[in-house]
This record gives sequence, C-alpha cells and structure tokens, in this order.
Amino acid sequence: MRQLFLASSLFALALAGTARAGEAPPPVPPGKLPDAVTPIAYRLDLTVDPAAARFSGHVEIDASVHAASRFVYLDGRDLAMHGVTALAGGRRIAGRWQQVDPTGVALVTFAQPLPAGPVTFRFDYDAGFGDGPSGMFHVKVGDRWYSWTQFESIDARAAYPGFDQPGYKQPFTVTLRTPPGLTAVSNTPETAVTHEGGMDVHRFAQTLPLPTYLLAMMVGPFAIADGAVPADPERATPLPLRIVSERTNAGRLGFALANTPPIVADLERYFGQRFPYAKLDQITSPVMPGAMENAGADLYEDSLLVMDDKASTGQKREFGMVVSHELAHQWFGDLVTPAWWDDIWLNESFANWMGYRIGNEWRPDLNIGAGARAEAFAAMNTDALLAGRPIHQPITRNAQIDAAFDSITYGKGGQVVAMIAAFMGDDAFRDGVRRYMAAHRYGNATSAQFFGAMADVAGDPRILPAMQSFTDQQGVPLLTFAGGDGHYTVTQSRYARLGTNAPASRWGVPMCLRLGATRHCQLLDAVSTPLALDAPGGGDGALMPNAGGTGYYRFELPKPEWDRLIAASASLSSGEGLALADSLRASFLAGRASATQLADLARVMIANPDSYASAAALTGLDALDAMDLLDPVATAAYRAFEGRLLAPQLAPLGFDPRLGVYANEDPDRAQRRADLVGKLVNNARDPETRQRLLVAARAWFAGESDALDPQWYVNGFKLWLDEGGAASGTLDRAHALLDKALATQEPLLRQSELYALGASGNADIARWLLTTVHDPRLRISEHVTLVSLITMTRKTQDIGYDYMRDHLQALLTDSAGIFGSRLPKVLGGFCSAAQAEAIARDFGPEFAGKTGQLELERTIERVRDCGTLKAARGAETSAAIARL
Repeated sequence: MRQLFLASSLFALALAGTARAGEAPPPVPPGKLPDAVTPIAYRLDLTVDPAAARFSGHVEIDASVHAASRFVYLDGRDLAMHGVTALAGGRRIAGRWQQVDPTGVALVTFAQPLPAGPVTFRFDYDAGFGDGPSGMFHVKVGDRWYSWTQFESIDARAAYPGFDQPGYKQPFTVTLRTPPGLTAVSNTPETAVTHEGGMDVHRFAQTLPLPTYLLAMMVGPFAIADGAVPADPERATPLPLRIVSERTNAGRLGFALANTPPIVADLERYFGQRFPYAKLDQITSPVMPGAMENAGADLYEDSLLVMDDKASTGQKREFGMVVSHELAHQWFGDLVTPAWWDDIWLNESFANWMGYRIGNEWRPDLNIGAGARAEAFAAMNTDALLAGRPIHQPITRNAQIDAAFDSITYGKGGQVVAMIAAFMGDDAFRDGVRRYMAAHRYGNATSAQFFGAMADVAGDPRILPAMQSFTDQQGVPLLTFAGGDGHYTVTQSRYARLGTNAPASRWGVPMCLRLGATRHCQLLDAVSTPLALDAPGGGDGALMPNAGGTGYYRFELPKPEWDRLIAASASLSSGEGLALADSLRASFLAGRASATQLADLARVMIANPDSYASAAALTGLDALDAMDLLDPVATAAYRAFEGRLLAPQLAPLGFDPRLGVYANEDPDRAQRRADLVGKLVNNARDPETRQRLLVAARAWFAGESDALDPQWYVNGFKLWLDEGGAASGTLDRAHALLDKALATQEPLLRQSELYALGASGNADIARWLLTTVHDPRLRISEHVTLVSLITMTRKTQDIGYDYMRDHLQALLTDSAGIFGSRLPKVLGGFCSAAQAEAIARDFGPEFAGKTGQLELERTIERVRDCGTLKAARGAETSAAIARL
C-alpha cells in the first residue's frame, strides 16, 4: 500500500507539469474509483472479427459530473486510445487518455474543466483479443474463429473504457459489427441486422441496469439449438431459450436444451418471481474454465453443457449444480448486485448453496445436494491455514479482488448460508431472501442489508452476530468433546495442524448432534458448555457431533467415541460420512488420531452404500500417500490393503468398460463403481482392474470406438501410455495421443487425452510436453493446464517446478483474470520446510502485492506443514501402515 501511494504521488507530480500551474490530479485510486463521476448509460458500437488480431470500438457514456474538474479517473486496460472527447455544457472538450496503473486504472485529462452536471464521454480505440478467458478473447476451433467475453471481476476494462465496478449499474445499448454470416449474441434480444460497409451490423435492445462485469458480447459461426422455457405460475409467457456453441458441437446440445427449463422453473418458484430478463442464452466456450452468469447470456465451459443422456453421473451432477448456480445468479448477483467486491462472497456463496439445492430438486436421483457438504469440508483444508482471509473482508486494492473467488467464498460461504437457512427454517429463510430481493431489485446491496432482512423475518437477534462470527473471521471451529455415554463437555477452539499455533477465536456455532436416533441442536456461543443426551428407542449408540454433516466445524472425540462412530460408519448418511472422514483426517494432521484409526474407518465405511460416503472412506489413508509420508514398505502395504478392501466392493457391481453399458443404471450405483475403479487403478494398482481397462483402451486406439466409455478415458489412456515400454515407445505413444487430442474438437475427449498426458508421471513425456508450447494447435489455456498437471504429479513435480520458475511471466500472462490467481496452488504437492523456503524465494517476489499473493502464501504454509508432519509422524505412520 505504501509503495502504491508513493507511485501515485510521483505520477501526480509528473503530470502537474503538463497542467496549469498549481493543478494536479488526485492520487491514483488503488481500488474503488472516486465518486466524482457517476455513469448513467452506455452505448457501445464495436467492430469484432474473431479471425483478426484486434477489435475496435466507439463508446459513449452518459454521466453526471459532481464537481467541476479537468481530471476523470475511470478504467481501461491496454486500450489503444485514438480519441477522447466530452460533450458538456454545450461544448466539445478534448481529453488526453493515459493508463496509470497496471490493473487498468486510467486518467483522462481534459483541456478545460468539465462543468458539474450532465456529460457525454466519447471514446474511439482498438485493442487486442485475448487468447485466454479474460476480457474479449478469441479461439480457433477447427478451421473457424470465435470470440467471447469474460469480464468478472475487473476485465471489462480490457474490452471497453468505463467505470468498471459493481456499484454502478446502468443500461447498455450494444451494436456489434461483424463479418457477414456470423452470429452475434449479447444480453438482450437482437432487434435488427443490417449490412453496412461490407459488415453485418447487429443491434440489440437496451439492457436493464447492469454492472460492467455482466455485459456479454459473443461473435462466431455458432451452432444454435432453439427452444423455450414454458410458461408457469410466475411467468405468463414462454421464455426464449437458446443453447449456443461452436459448430463442432452441433447435434449434442439437446441435453442442455431439454434440462435447462426445469431448473429455471424451480428457481422461479423459489424466488417467487419470473426470470428477470427477456431471454436466456446458454453459451459454451472451449477455454472457459467454469461458468459465468452474464445477464441473459450465461457462459460455460463446453463439457458442462455438451453431453447426452448417456453422460456419466459425475458429468450430469456437474451440469445440474453449475447450471443451477449460474441461473440463480440471474436473481442473486445480476438483479441484485453487490455494492463492492467485499460483498462478492454473498453473491457466490448464495449461488453455490442454490446450485446444490436446485440441482437436487432437478434430479433427486443424482444426489447432487450431498456435494455441498463435500465442497465445504474441502474448503476447511484451506480455511485451516494461518495464511488466509475471512469470507467477508475489506478490499481496498484491485489486486485483492480475484483472491475473493476461492474455496472460502464458494465452499465455506455456501455452508454458512446453509447453516443460516437451517437455523432459521427453510420457509423463513426463503421469505427473507424474497424480502431482500424486493428491496434491492435492479440495484445494489450489502451483506449487512442481507443479514438485516434475515433478522427481520426470523425475529431472532442472535442470527446476526452468530453468522458474522463465521463470515468476518477466518478459521475452522473445532468442537472437542470430553466424557461419554451421553454426558459430555464440549469446548470450542480454532482448529490447527501439527506445529501450528492458531490465534484464539470464538464463534456462534449452530451445533447439531445425534446420539443414536436422538437429535439435539443448540447455538454454542460459549467457549465450553455441558451436554446431557440420551438415546431413547435405541439406535447405533454412537455420538455424531455433526448431524447430517450440515455444520461448518470439525470435531474431536475421546478414543472410545471415535471407535463407536467408526464402527457405525457403514450406515451413516452421505453428509455424516463426509463429516466423519474429514474430522478424523484433520485429527491425524493435528497430531492426535492414528494411522490405524484411518485404516479402521476405511475398512468399515467403504461398505456404505452412499457414493459420497464410501468415496470418503479412504481419503485419510490416501492423504498419507499423497503427502509422501510412507516409506517403500508402507507404500506397498497401503496399496495391497486398498486392493483387498476395494476389489470385493467392485465385484457385485461389475466392471465393463464398453461404451454405454451403464447408461441406464441407478446414478449413485454408477458413481460408486467409477470411484472404486479409479482407486483400484491409481491407488491400489490392482492388476485385474488395470488389465481389463488396458485391453479396452487398446481396442479403442485400434479403432473400436465403443470399446471405452468416456468416464474411463483418462485412466485408460494413462495405462495405454504406460504400456509403451522403453522410453522411445512411450514417447511415440505420447506423440500419437497428443496428435489425437489436438485433432479433435469433442470437448470431453480432448480434455481427457491432454489430462492423461499431463498426469502421466513419466519424466520423458513431461519434458517433451513442455517443448510443445509453440504448437499452433495447442490453446494457451491448454498449455497452462499441462504445466499444472506436470507440477501436481509427484513423479514429475520437480520438472514442472523448474519450468514454472523459469517461465513464470509467460504463465501469468497466459493464466488470465480470476483463473490466474490460482496458479500458485499447483506448487502445493511438495512436502518439506526446505521446499517451502525455495518456493518463497523463487516465486515470492513476483507475486508480492499482486493477484495470487495469498494463494502463494497458502501454498508455502501447506508445504511447510507437510514437512513438519512428516518429520514428526512419518516413521510412526509408516510402521503402522506396514502392519496392515
């Protein structure tokens, strides 16, 4: 902050020489723009040829100037500005544009002071397309070029000048000039297409009030599937619906077209109002790593929408959750928008909760809702670090914004929303949401206003401080139980891993317990409290400290209570199984639970019929291997142990790798098989399962396209690579697989082939892949993915580390926008204090004060903590596992 203000002051002094004596602009804003100007309306007229290197634009912004000044700060990044004028007070006043900050803050200095009152700014400029999902970007798919926009968080400024922050909402009128024959898509219906100067001119209806980051402009020879969301009680007329994708995906858009309407209807029913916009386009891009909630024009990564009814349970779960999440944003985020980025947590956390809830309503058989708990417990691994942030944090600098889009916002935040809903009751929470939406419709709001609406509906003043104890401080509550047989003392503290001293913290924990069949809930806001529970009518007699797995906390138990709960784990619900696996693993990482207890849980809970619970059974043991805590003898014992556990579980399910064999099977049964096969192939290295999959992969590569179902692609391809034998044979197969990947435009196949290459664990393949950066068939985002996979795979992590260190600037340039802030995370697979120091030395200076700094600090702490655990418990753990 000090260096930033110093730079701002030096810039102001330098510019003062070009202004009138005594005049100088105010300091460069590091984050939020000054409130000297308020935008009222935008008119964008852009010329977009996706096959070109650059696009151009004419932008007009109607605004209100609050006090006379020659200086206006706004946003624009890497724009080649050809002209700036202001129409104010009947005069045309010329301005000089200068970008004054790497994040895209710009200063316009006008020849004369702009008078207070209405003004129209006019800008003429051009800019380069991005190659990755940030700003306006383009990609060649097959022999055709396409362009899309991805503006969240602060990348609209790379496509057009403006006041790029969420607190400004105003209507946009968009015109796109394109080569003839291309389709153009924006947030509103197209009103006219004319032909002028050799270009098609696409004009769109004016939008409702939007922030800059929700504007969408897509151009290309798209394939389109037309449909509608039928009328319902909340909406008297059908809603126009289109699925928009690259032409290579034509014919595979029917699943999304058929399954989007029921999700829209479920959301309308929940919010008690119609879809907020005039139409809905569901758009895909091959390089979009996730999805984006542009108003009326959502954008998704191809494989999230491009599928058919034979898709795997995992892919359908992703569709249901992500589409529900993005469409929930149309109300919560688009219709009502955070006033500033410090409240983006509420936007994303609520949508995450809704994604799982509405996804579960769409297809209850897919058990999508349990994924919310899985994501929350995964977020605890990040929240347990000292390097971190609360869900709700002040954001004063642009470089801090992208860090807010992490597992704390999505996983932890979603679980906190779930706790609020559970504590209030579902109907009361829904009524509070509706009240909040009605009060701020087409406007902005804050977390305090949301909590206020909840408190008003609930009539319970404890809600606000209890929930703020989770949103406004970082860390995971640990509830430690002492006693037994129904009589306990529970004490709260902040969870910390071995060798870490966490600061004292206190929460208002909505704690729900289950003893046998008896459930008890209370708000734990004291440091310690006694509990007396009984279990009338019997039950399993085991204490489950997180009933249903709905609470955002971990628990610690006396050994007899651990033993009883582990013994009952085969019958736990998905949420409770996830909670048990997480807390036991966390206890081991804190230096308390033993490796033997992790093995005991694996033995029992692997038989749980729920796919989430059974998959969680082995997470503790698998972590020992992933963290490299096991010596060679223990590693062999671990693999044999898992094989003995898993093979009998797979046998009654059967395993036939051919295409579509399990397409009509119960989804949870199919997912359980997928989890078992993955562990048998990769962890247990089970010869029979690997051989069966290898035979299928050989047949697939020999041209039998139905020999291998897409859900087995990655593991089948990796086994086929491994079979190459000598280095030359393996590399020949790697060359062939890369050629196949880059020749196909089928989303899931291309991803799977590249993933198998990047995660091969073969040093020769890894070194060769890192030389393919200039292959014109390889998209920049795919190159970053390959580097990441090589670095995250233990056998090749040193090769990946060296490459990242030596090519960091290029990787940061290629890892665009929000997604670039996550790049340091791929270094987290190392396990020593020495490696932690090396990461800090090699990468710390480049990330200091920039997007990605927090993620790097977390990575360094993870690596150091792993080294501490290995030094303290490695020998003991290896000895215990060797005895299995």
